[in-house]
Amino acid sequence: MYWIITKYLITAAVVVLVTEAAKRSDKLGGFIAALPLVTILALIWLYVENQSTEKIANHAWYTFWYVVPTLPMFLVFPKLLSRWGFWPTLGACVVITVFCFGIFAFVVKRFGIELL
Repeated sequence: MYWIITKYLITAAVVVLVTEAAKRSDKLGGFIAALPLVTILALIWLYVENQSTEKIANHAWYTFWYVVPTLPMFLVFPKLLSRWGFWPTLGACVVITVFCFGIFAFVVKRFGIELL
């Protein structure tokens, strides 16, 4: 039980670090947020919890492919935010990301990469 609490606290600290940095500097906050901190933590947790190297490698592999279709959201979000407000923009970005993911999964399937 202590291990799970420790994992939660460390992972939450990363989110707090990003938001606090973003309050002080847009660029620094964006830079820290762009680092794959959550993925790094997930890889560490998988390793520490004695998961197989295949499982850890697969996690990194799929994370790469799942990140690619999320990138358009970061271009659209700033454009929509001033026009639509925060929540509608966030909702639209979720829909855009799901749409991009569907198209992306269809395209990469032709190259033998199964994402769905």
